[in-house]
Amino acid sequence: MKTKHWQRGGNARLAFTELGFGSAPLGNLYRAISDDDADAVLAESWNSGCRYFDSAPLYGLGLSETRLNRFLRGKPRDEYLLSTKVGRILEVCAPEERTGIGKFFDTPTRRERYDYSYDGVMRSFEASLERLGVDHVDILYVHDLDLFTHGSQAALDPKREEFMRSGYSALVSLRDQKVISAFGGGLNESEASQWLAERGDFDLFLLAGRYTLLEQAALETFLPLCQQRGIGIVLGGPYNSGILAAGPKAGAFFNYSEAPQTVIKRVARIEAVCQRHGVRLIEAALKFPLMHPSVVSVIPGGQSVAEVRSNRSILNVEIPTALWDDLKGQGLMRPDAPTVAGKAAA
Repeated sequence: MKTKHWQRGGNARLAFTELGFGSAPLGNLYRAISDDDADAVLAESWNSGCRYFDSAPLYGLGLSETRLNRFLRGKPRDEYLLSTKVGRILEVCAPEERTGIGKFFDTPTRRERYDYSYDGVMRSFEASLERLGVDHVDILYVHDLDLFTHGSQAALDPKREEFMRSGYSALVSLRDQKVISAFGGGLNESEASQWLAERGDFDLFLLAGRYTLLEQAALETFLPLCQQRGIGIVLGGPYNSGILAAGPKAGAFFNYSEAPQTVIKRVARIEAVCQRHGVRLIEAALKFPLMHPSVVSVIPGGQSVAEVRSNRSILNVEIPTALWDDLKGQGLMRPDAPTVAGKAAA
């Protein structure tokens, strides 16, 4: 598997495998999997060459981190990159108060409490180190400071202010002490990511979707800013929650919800172009974001060995340039989207 090396200023040089592992599925996202199945998925990912693993307290209310602990415990710490997130404190609660009911299954009985303060960041980080069983992580992301998560500008603004006034300095301190090598934001929106990038010294952003075969608005201002400042992008959700993998069918998921007809129709048009060029939709979807020079890794996740194998096999697929040209010609892709690996479009 190819590796992309990233370094910003005097910070540590990090080696990202172009395919990372997003561990939300290990937190029993949408369905429960056994510990044995989780181990098998992680083993397949490791054996495929993946050496970048991302987690968060939210994923299974700590379950994802503890499952990573068990698997990574025997691996040399200098052979992989590990990231997790801050912004939530997990608290013991009554079963009916558990966070993520209907989204995460068979998890510890915990509820989330947002805390973007200095102390909250430090408490969250310390708890993650315990669950992960490590003494440091490579990258720490502030999690979900976006409208998608908090629902309204009125709810988001105080949390942003708390983070920039207090929690941000905790991340700077941890990086200065070399307890972490880099910090950034793990968010669902490019606009929210740009808001942070314009106000702080962020190294990387884990952008969930928002730069995919289906969505490229991030090319307007956010990705050019990242190129200018040397900010790396880890791209989560390259399949837009499923529709770019499963295809344009009723019930397909788009950005965590059932896809509307307008999205299904657009995906159907994209898929038709792919078929004309002998390419599967899922192949074009995974390969597309890797061509942007700021993208250091794509993390589609995987809840089964078969899914991990499928993602890995796609990396070997050659996509004809004519496919991208055809999509642009039909208005199904932005004309400025990079379609040559590592190079920005003119």
